[in-house]
Amino acid sequence: MLPKEGKLSKADQEREYAPEFRHAKKQHSAVESAINALEVHGLDKCPDHGIDAFERYVALTVLSRNIQKLGAIKREKQRQRLWTKSKNARPDTYF
Repeated sequence: MLPKEGKLSKADQEREYAPEFRHAKKQHSAVESAINALEVHGLDKCPDHGIDAFERYVALTVLSRNIQKLGAIKREKQRQRLWTKSKNARPDTYF
């Protein structure tokens, strides 16, 4: 899914311009973005030792990131609702 560096051979050009390769390349960017978001929100260092502790730590970090994203979605919906409500309000209802 990662492109080769430098001049490409014909076979590499065909492989890299194929729709499947382009789709996989876009997915790779999305995964890198998600990894960065996890690192920023606490998964940069795992204080626990062992594979079981690491898996638990990753699961809790992913859960916390999902809760944060849900909060952002809820906040945006509330902001939109308040904006629509104030847009439709009569001028004399402002205080």
